Amino acid sequence: MLNLRSGAGISALLFLLLTTATAQSSPRARDLGVPFDGTPGPLNAITDVKGVEVGETTLISGSGPLKVGLGPVRTGVTAILPRGKDSRDSVFAGWFTLNGNGEMTGTTWLEDSGFLEGPVMITNTHSVGVVRDAVIAWRVKQAPPDEEGYSWSLPVVAETADDDLNDMNGFHVKPEHVFHALDTARGGPVEEGSVGGGTGMICNEFKGGIGTSSRLLDAKFGGYTVGVLVQCNYGRRSQLRIAGVPVGREIPDHAVRDEDIGSIIVVVATDAPLLPTQLKRVARHVSLGLGRDGSFAADGSGDIFIAFSTANPGAAGTKGLRQLTMLPNQRLNTIFLATVQATEEAIVNAMVAARTMKGINDFEVIGLPHDRLREVLKKYNRLTN
Repeated sequence: MLNLRSGAGISALLFLLLTTATAQSSPRARDLGVPFDGTPGPLNAITDVKGVEVGETTLISGSGPLKVGLGPVRTGVTAILPRGKDSRDSVFAGWFTLNGNGEMTGTTWLEDSGFLEGPVMITNTHSVGVVRDAVIAWRVKQAPPDEEGYSWSLPVVAETADDDLNDMNGFHVKPEHVFHALDTARGGPVEEGSVGGGTGMICNEFKGGIGTSSRLLDAKFGGYTVGVLVQCNYGRRSQLRIAGVPVGREIPDHAVRDEDIGSIIVVVATDAPLLPTQLKRVARHVSLGLGRDGSFAADGSGDIFIAFSTANPGAAGTKGLRQLTMLPNQRLNTIFLATVQATEEAIVNAMVAARTMKGINDFEVIGLPHDRLREVLKKYNRLTN
């Protein structure tokens, strides 16, 4: 992650080291005793799916009154690369919109072709255009034309709005920020909370942002992995449930919205051999994970999900016949369940990781208080440690 903070007086590299160390030492939801179903992968992250890389650029600068074009700035961009930044091999994918008050570009061709060609990018609402154009420039520079001699791209770029905390009309995300997120993408632990595209986001009227989780399937079900990454910016406090407990009603103070507005983008990755029609079904099941946390997909929310499979390498080749493998539909239940479980946990991880933030016009959103969360879980006999 690249942090750009005005007046910081230290290099971006040092900020990278400091923020990475902080992310690694910060507790996650399970560390606080939140109970979740299912078995997570070693990292409990989307990068548990082999080959998946995540990169983030975080932009934080300024304070006080809003001056459009000058800040304050609380935004960024997140990149998810299904086979890593060094691969041009497309993956099978499917997408689904639960409520359409949002945007995910590139989905018309994804729907027809069944392939995700390139990364999935997430940013703020008014930076979709510059991120899309920068991805095209990055891909042209990254590799020569395809087998047919073409260098074209219809990037998948999704958004949620951060204008409560960020000078969103100031267009602070630039091509170089997109390039940085792509060039520094890696496997391993994924930073969560107020980072990347999630920097200025709000979830259930607590500070929101980026969260991730994964599930390992039992060997008798193939031993596959399902990983989820969310950028969460939706929800009313009163509706928030964590591990079945009405946490939002128990911690009602410092609410910041009068209605449910905002959005959530969810990316699901798996190494199970699934075809596009099956992946669309997987994407639909994200909705049930949101429901566990209390979402009802309000009219003002853009709830848009994409799922891809890293199996079947070379399926997008243009020469000869493609030899594919796939799971029978009758074996999808464990994938569906893993998707629901990982989505539920990824959202809570985002809120646990995010800290109180003050943005434009000194508008402040509090982070989910860890001690009070534990107290509420204990009250309902749901605390695990």
